[in-house]
Amino acid sequence: MWRNRRLGDPVFQRWAAKFPLTRPVARRRARALFDIVAGFTYSQVAYAVIEVDLLPFVSGAKRSLAEVAAHTGLPPAGAERLLKAAISLGLIEAAGGGYLLGGAGAAMLGNPGVSEMIAHHRYLYADLADPVALLRGGGGSLATYWPYGAASDERTAAYSALMAASQPMLAGQILDAYPLGRNKRLLDIGGGAGVFLRAAGARFPALKLTLFDLPAVAARLTDPAIDAVGGSFIDDPLPAGADVVSLVRVLHDHDNAVVAALLAKVHAALPPGGTIVVAEPMAETPDAAPIGDAYFGMYLLAMGSGRPRSATVLTAMLEAAGFTAVREHATAIPMLVRVLTATR
Repeated sequence: MWRNRRLGDPVFQRWAAKFPLTRPVARRRARALFDIVAGFTYSQVAYAVIEVDLLPFVSGAKRSLAEVAAHTGLPPAGAERLLKAAISLGLIEAAGGGYLLGGAGAAMLGNPGVSEMIAHHRYLYADLADPVALLRGGGGSLATYWPYGAASDERTAAYSALMAASQPMLAGQILDAYPLGRNKRLLDIGGGAGVFLRAAGARFPALKLTLFDLPAVAARLTDPAIDAVGGSFIDDPLPAGADVVSLVRVLHDHDNAVVAALLAKVHAALPPGGTIVVAEPMAETPDAAPIGDAYFGMYLLAMGSGRPRSATVLTAMLEAAGFTAVREHATAIPMLVRVLTATR
């Protein structure tokens, strides 16, 4: 089309970069294009920062280059290069000849799930070394770290720990978007370490709590306030008695047939007037489209199961399972989690 021919024309690009009215747009487009090219390198800088435990070391105390080198075990030249790269990403900031925690670093340090996910990416990036091969075959080595495909309790525990670390901030957003004060019992399916249930119980003390997850996962939960039931939502019946059922980052881990069957099971388990809560990152989220289809699209492919879905697609699947009154509830950071509810 005409627009793309113009944007791809080197003569037009040079003119747009010089003309005062188009220069800011041209520079933003150039930066966005370079970020696509360099994104892997940026994330590997973050991985190196996490791997050498740099953020806690510079938090609250200015550190010299020599101190950073000694702490990280890097030669001074390597430590300086890592510091400069981290400064450019806002993870670290230079201050009076030393180094302090940067704004992005403080946000990362305050959300342990981010650091856990960055460390977990070493498995994803191994699968993405040849993305075309991954797209042709589907499923990579990352799938062995997922509880449904885990080869050992150790791997199940590692994945559960990752999910638990990233859950607290999401739990707050979900409960802000859809408070559970009117409900009597919450059944959280695939709830792992029970982070969402504990957050719900702390905010609504009268709410009774039930977790349903794989036996190896449920057996690790020893919280007396939570009834932990082991089983597979694919093969086993769901526990009865809840008037609200939550699926937090569960549906996008599974393919359509499994999701359709699960939604039908939830519909059958709920009483008339009961509520289902679906909370996860979704495709086609305004201002965050790459997170849905690019990041989670490839991540779930490497996992060997699932796909990001839009709110429209999820609504249709809920209605096909018999639910009515599907509604979206606004969250503070929709790029991380969006919330849909529907009525039995």
